[in-house]
Amino acid sequence: MCTYRTEKVEVSGAGKGARGWFPVTDATVYLDHPVSAPADHTLNVDVLNPAEGPSARVALELDPVAARRLAEAILTVLDEAPPGLVEPIPATA
Repeated sequence: MCTYRTEKVEVSGAGKGARGWFPVTDATVYLDHPVSAPADHTLNVDVLNPAEGPSARVALELDPVAARRLAEAILTVLDEAPPGLVEPIPATA
């Protein structure tokens, strides 16, 4: 079953595609049928720069367990960074 839930986030960084490195400005995350991964459903992450055209895109299709492991690893690394290296997340109202 597809959730059709899509989260779009502005990002700042760089991605490496077929033509080399490019600045990334957007990320899209959604759960859907994969194009290539051998699974019924995957968590799909597209990191891109729409201003640079379709070749400025990096795509991931991760099985849900791997996606959770990756998310946990990212949070662990950020949470354990030395003080002052990573800006804290601003409080939400």
